[in-house]
Amino acid sequence: MDTMNVVAMRIPPAEDRFLPVRDLDVSRVTVFETFEAAEPAWRALECGDRLRTPYQRYDFLRAWQAHVGTAEGVAPLIVAGFNADDAPLFLLPLGIRRLGGLRVAEFLGGKHANFNMGLWRRELAGRVGAPELKRVIRQLRGHADLLVLMNQPLTWTGATNPLALLPYQRSANFGFSGSLTPDFDALLRARTNANARKKMRKKERALAELGTVHFGRVECPNEIRRVLDAFFKQKSARMRAIGVSDVFAEPGVRRFIEAATTERLDDGEPVIELYALSVDNIIVATMGGIVGGGRFCAMFNSILPGRYAVESPGEQLIVNLVRQCCERGLETFDLGIGESRYKNLFCEDAEPLFDNYLPLTPAGTLLAFAFRGSAVVKRVVKQQPMLWSLVGRARRLRARLKPQI
Repeated sequence: MDTMNVVAMRIPPAEDRFLPVRDLDVSRVTVFETFEAAEPAWRALECGDRLRTPYQRYDFLRAWQAHVGTAEGVAPLIVAGFNADDAPLFLLPLGIRRLGGLRVAEFLGGKHANFNMGLWRRELAGRVGAPELKRVIRQLRGHADLLVLMNQPLTWTGATNPLALLPYQRSANFGFSGSLTPDFDALLRARTNANARKKMRKKERALAELGTVHFGRVECPNEIRRVLDAFFKQKSARMRAIGVSDVFAEPGVRRFIEAATTERLDDGEPVIELYALSVDNIIVATMGGIVGGGRFCAMFNSILPGRYAVESPGEQLIVNLVRQCCERGLETFDLGIGESRYKNLFCEDAEPLFDNYLPLTPAGTLLAFAFRGSAVVKRVVKQQPMLWSLVGRARRLRARLKPQI
């Protein structure tokens, strides 16, 4: 397979992109270095029944790259495969990051994409083999020393992730999701017992005694800014309290989230949907997420500490949001990666994730060894409750001892 010049490529008309492709042989691979050059193939692979997660949507990653990736020094390295008729068969939305003089290719989206995956024609994903994938990876030798492809789901919407055919190891975390039904009340009864529902109603009444409670999706630009102001303040306070670095305070992140919650897709929906629970004019809980393929993927959330937190406003927001997702006809609700008690209510399914560390040069081989070892240690610590509890206590102690600036 030869690298193809971008200008020589013919992308099928939009009306043809939903049609089945008879030729599933990858005859050429193209490496795009800009979003604009990759857009026609990318959009084609977003049409119809494709194998992809919402986090690899063009508009989501373009906004991330514009505001976060560029600030972090990430350069797009978007890999696409085409058949002999120039129909796109797959796309890997990667970026290059420099690490100690070496070029590391990773999925675009960074810490703001919970699930990483390529975009695949479903017919190809079901028949591609490891030899074909290895040939694709070898095309990147002149562009990168190492591929670090983390937090990939083993399966998605019933199909196996093709990159699981390559050497991999388990990720440090699991993803957590749950199935939805059109009847929310039946779902809630299935997920809780009578005593739990009684406690939930008690907390709802207690919160209502503090003022008028309102839950809803935030769509007005001025209100979006107000809710995001609350989110960033609440999240920053929480991260300081538990001694964890605040990824939302990093350069460009606020501009990325503001852009993604205000800009609209072709269907009129925002890239990121924003929700808030408020008591009178006080925002007590927030959540942002993306939707695609019948699934709501929660990206971020926050709660206001203090008196309101006693009544579990975060849980109340999730209950209302899941009810709305059921009414919309969505099939799956997820709360991202990493274990946490609040996820147990609606996200009972632990989704296994994996990481590929694929060296392309001798120097990349050494770096891959270091990455693998670090990931194994992290996974062992996270999956041992006693060790992970010690880490949490150490972080909180460090946060208390750290001078407040």
